[in-house]
Amino acid sequence: MKLVCMASSVAAPLIGLVDFFSPPANATPIGRWLGFGAPCLGSLNSLTMLWLCFRLEPRRLIDMAPAFQVLQGFFISVYYHASPIALRDASRGWSPLVVWLIVFPLLVPNTRRRVLIATLATAAMDVVGMMIHVVAGAPLPTLAKFGRSFLPVAVSSVLAIVLSRIIHALNQEVKRARELGSYQLVRAIGRGGMGEVWQAQHRLLARPAAIKLIRPDASGGISSDTLARFEREAQATAALCSPHTVQVYDFGITEEGAFYYVMELLSGMDADTLVRRHGPMPPERVVHVLAQVCGSLEEAHERDLVHRDIKPANIFVCRYGLELDFVKVLDFGLVKSLGVAAEAGATAVGVVAGTPEYMAPEVARGERTFDRRADLYSLGCVAYRLLSGKPVFDSQSPIDYLIDHVRSVPIRPSGRTGLAIPAALEDLVMECLEKDPARRPQTAGELARRLRALELPPWTHERAREWWAAAAAASPDPSEEPTRSLRNSTGRTVARAG
Repeated sequence: MKLVCMASSVAAPLIGLVDFFSPPANATPIGRWLGFGAPCLGSLNSLTMLWLCFRLEPRRLIDMAPAFQVLQGFFISVYYHASPIALRDASRGWSPLVVWLIVFPLLVPNTRRRVLIATLATAAMDVVGMMIHVVAGAPLPTLAKFGRSFLPVAVSSVLAIVLSRIIHALNQEVKRARELGSYQLVRAIGRGGMGEVWQAQHRLLARPAAIKLIRPDASGGISSDTLARFEREAQATAALCSPHTVQVYDFGITEEGAFYYVMELLSGMDADTLVRRHGPMPPERVVHVLAQVCGSLEEAHERDLVHRDIKPANIFVCRYGLELDFVKVLDFGLVKSLGVAAEAGATAVGVVAGTPEYMAPEVARGERTFDRRADLYSLGCVAYRLLSGKPVFDSQSPIDYLIDHVRSVPIRPSGRTGLAIPAALEDLVMECLEKDPARRPQTAGELARRLRALELPPWTHERAREWWAAAAAASPDPSEEPTRSLRNSTGRTVARAG
């Protein structure tokens, strides 16, 4: 609407000025002034509508659009007929009303009924404009000349109605394609191996959300492995109640066969992005983050669920209500249910699923009997990255990472960075990185208690607020990409062992 108003408000007075100083042949004096005044009034009409575009809601503007179309059509018709048909030696060509009739409903879509009424009323303005000049002294055109003049307008009216119905139908299809249950898709956040992630809005509650979506492929299907992992992620996440696990609102299948689940939309950034942008975290902040991750894992482990893909990209550090540095654990797509026979076939023999940089040795070896302590090894890798800004091993390929996790002894984080790291914290991290699961902390709850028992300065709300304020000053907005970790989690690495 704004574009249409701006274009017509500029073009109309220019056309009027040209016709005023170079009037059509045999134009009457009154017709000359009408030919100049009508475009000026049309420009005023466009400027008024443009002003309303910045003042009114879109729904109100759509309600007013037909009236604007008809009134502008009236001014166009009065301008065009300023050169009387009966006195014209040569035709001025097709009326600009033809262009207006076709273009307006395409650029400013509306309901079918409104488009039909507005188009017919605008076409009738061709006759009204002609009769105004007849009343002003121009001779009445013959029926043949009237027919030749009105025929293009009649044809363009029919064409406009047909095209608008096609556009309306396409818009409805697009709208339906962007609706999932009670949610309206807003914009794509990311795409990856597990499908798409969209920012969405609940149509009634106006609640923002993130939707993970798997659409059927070109053959109209979804692989059984992809679907199984997707369903497992949705069901496992929905079963967890920890405030540090991302919350799932809904799960379903669209009419087109696409699978989706709806989760909360978070404001902040994942730990991987945080370290890459701002460098290693202070030790006390690392403890603050890890303890919250343990809260999520402790509940999952109590339900015999192993996450299998703990990494910085799946740890979201967010602003949650009034709380800062509130942690959410994401992406349970590789979750393993301990003791369930069906899980044994979830991954092919010789293939290990996960992220090699953060994979426990027993997982890297392709063992089927690993347990919750594999997540604690991965969490140790995360702690190493957050403290030093570097991965545990500087390997060159995914296979090299797997070999290093199985065979190599990592260097202590303090040996990789010039930052001071408390020895007790470093010892605990190295304990998490033990090759033998029996030498690691045995539960997430135990690890959380030992983290909180470390004698470190507290990471307070005030310190977190200062950090977020500094981060906002250093970049446009640290939360400019909500659910960034959801974007990263749409794809994952699968390596072949052996």
